[in-house]
Amino acid sequence: MTWVSGRYAMRLLIVEDNAELSRLVAGGLAAAGYQSDIVGSAAEAREAVSSVSYAAMILDLGLPDGDGLSVLRELRIKMEPLPVLVLTARGGLQDRVSGLRSGADDYLAKPFAMEELVARLEAILRRPGQLLGRSLSLANLVYDTESRQIFVDDQPRIISARETSVLEILLRRQGRVVPKKNVEDHIFGLDGEVASNAVEVYVSRLRKQLAEHGAKVVIHTIRGVGYLMDVEK
Repeated sequence: MTWVSGRYAMRLLIVEDNAELSRLVAGGLAAAGYQSDIVGSAAEAREAVSSVSYAAMILDLGLPDGDGLSVLRELRIKMEPLPVLVLTARGGLQDRVSGLRSGADDYLAKPFAMEELVARLEAILRRPGQLLGRSLSLANLVYDTESRQIFVDDQPRIISARETSVLEILLRRQGRVVPKKNVEDHIFGLDGEVASNAVEVYVSRLRKQLAEHGAKVVIHTIRGVGYLMDVEK
């Protein structure tokens, strides 16, 4: 499995057995601000989804160990809400209908324009209940997901890159416990070699930076589980 870094820290899963094409897609998505994990088989896709909380999946259908539609159907049977954009050479009408009826959120045939892929992906993520929002806020803290800029009391503040990634996942799930493993995967991806205390270090630094900037939020450590961001009482 490979991991390609993007600047906005929203993580996607690319399921594509053509290595050159998957790298091109990941590169285009990185330019648009997304991080991508790449897998080349149905088995790897199942393992990745069970290990990481992804914002969306880009799914090829012609995989070496089975039909991508079987992966899609399994997700929907399990009531997994993960948005899925099917990206495949099967562009016929019945293929598109089958993919959508199997639970795909959108269907794009190869060959395709990268601009259209990004636009379709963003349309999926903007749907109610999905993850793409221009700004995230809590108390007097606002985070712009496109510019990666942070404001406290409407004043721009600087927080380092890793800590910003931690801030984003905690803000997206504010008021809820985020497992430590999810925070780690969000920052480093599946292939990153991570020190055992890396997440604790970044959370501690984020707390310090938020306090220095006067943000009226608090990050609770739920021992043995993860972290929760809430309004400071």
